[in-house]
Amino acid sequence: MTTEQELTAVVIGAVTEIAPDVDPGAIDPDADLAEQLDIDSMDFLNIVVAIHDRTAIEIPERDYPKLGTLNDAVSYLATAQRQGAGA
Repeated sequence: MTTEQELTAVVIGAVTEIAPDVDPGAIDPDADLAEQLDIDSMDFLNIVVAIHDRTAIEIPERDYPKLGTLNDAVSYLATAQRQGAGA
């Protein structure tokens, strides 16, 4: 089971992989990622794919809005991980 701190690092790692000019320390965890990073929907999709590649957590397209902020993404992944462990 991955901790929320580790999941935060996973999301930030995926973001900086897709948007290498982003300063990880400047990411506001409660602000919309796409807006603050000035990324388009394709970049956001690539971030979601990178998160999946790093966690093996399935993220259906209908859930993409649940990954809007860094905190939302970490919370979503933590919940998905707990549900997967209980299955």
